[in-house]
Amino acid sequence: MSGSADQFDEMREPDGGVREAYQGYCSWFDDQKTGLLRRKHAEAETNFRKTGITFNVYGEDEAEERLIPFDMVPRIISAAEWRKLTRGIEQRVSALNAFMHDLYHRQEIIRAGRIPERLFRNNDAWLPHMVGFTPPGGVYTHIVGIDLVRTGPDEFYVLEDNARTPSGVSYMLENRETMMTMFPELFMRLPVEQVSDYPRRLAKSLAACAPQRTEGKPVVAVLTPGIYNSAYFEHAFLAEQMGAELIEGSDLRVTNGRVAMRTTRGYEPVDVIYRRVDDDFLDPLTFRDDSALGVPGIMDVYRAGGVTIANAPGTGVADDKAIYSFMPEIVEFYTGEKPLLPNVETHRCADEDSCKYVLDNLAELVVKEVHGSGGYGMLIGPTASKKEIEEFRKKIAAKPENYIAQPTLALSTCPIFTKNGLAPRHVDLRPFVLVSPDKIDITPGGLTRVALKKGSLVVNSSQGGGTKDTWVLKD
Repeated sequence: MSGSADQFDEMREPDGGVREAYQGYCSWFDDQKTGLLRRKHAEAETNFRKTGITFNVYGEDEAEERLIPFDMVPRIISAAEWRKLTRGIEQRVSALNAFMHDLYHRQEIIRAGRIPERLFRNNDAWLPHMVGFTPPGGVYTHIVGIDLVRTGPDEFYVLEDNARTPSGVSYMLENRETMMTMFPELFMRLPVEQVSDYPRRLAKSLAACAPQRTEGKPVVAVLTPGIYNSAYFEHAFLAEQMGAELIEGSDLRVTNGRVAMRTTRGYEPVDVIYRRVDDDFLDPLTFRDDSALGVPGIMDVYRAGGVTIANAPGTGVADDKAIYSFMPEIVEFYTGEKPLLPNVETHRCADEDSCKYVLDNLAELVVKEVHGSGGYGMLIGPTASKKEIEEFRKKIAAKPENYIAQPTLALSTCPIFTKNGLAPRHVDLRPFVLVSPDKIDITPGGLTRVALKKGSLVVNSSQGGGTKDTWVLKD
């Protein structure tokens, strides 16, 4: 699959020439000795092992820690391409936030008949406890990851919205640090936008969302489920980089209408909690009563305006792939504009005609569970066996509303470094977006995930994908 004529190669023109964004990098690369580059590639892996950047893989017999492979050839985006993406991302994220507010208040979009009520009535991520409540500053989605794919020079599509707790930003930061350590001369030669100030921007954005009753400088803390969580490295890394406390539920208690954290000086109030704990586990008095990860009574304090929780409980509705299929209508309803970044064409199996089409064309389509994530619960028709296709056929027929289907896209390729030199592999991109009451802030770059196997379209780290540093060039 990789490198065939119908796939957009981000580095090379169809005639083999180098595209403008990559010209500076390629002229540097061509001057390097292969042996040196091989050594550098090995060095990068050693560096990642030392730093301890791993993630856990679940769903196997034993949860194991794995290193996410890193590829040292950067993915390069021109300033003009980035400006276009930025406008589309801003539009989408502001629509998502307006949609969240509407969904928990007057539900105008449902009254107008633009989306069906069943979409959230049967959705576990929709929280009745949020109805009628507006979070501090009106912000629901403080940190958003928008997954983008590219199929041509000007063709970018949104593949997924991550509005609950998008992960992966620590890899974006570590990838850049590794590249700057290994190839400082490249950053002297090429005008690359910086990403290293993301933790400072995150701290500033979260502080801007503090509740009105905050006195003095807002106290921000990162709430983690603990060391056994697959993204624990990222929680600890971000807390350290932001200068925020890393806390677990057992470090917090509700006192005098505030949430307070244990410190060496006793309990002190917290204003903003960047939580990496799922809704279900946040408050055993409101949600799961067997949760030891949350804080009893935190939802009462939150609803009384005593603390900011980022992202707001109940934002997981926006991650739902059935909601995703309505995003063009959602964007238009709240912004009055057509989406600047289109969705991938999506067939909803809940619709009878669409379901028939999907069942008739399973071998050509990608089928996803509506509530699935991480590349699990997914069928990639063109690479699936007959047996897998038949199993999925039964699943869809039994519960059509649980599935959506999309065409298999010819994802763009970027080169990776292999023992035989550069070779094209499929990529996607997750830019990270920070939302505060008066600003949408998009870090220039993001996390590029790459399918390391030749021909593979699956970029998820849990399914064997790797990552790259993402360069946005300055004008």
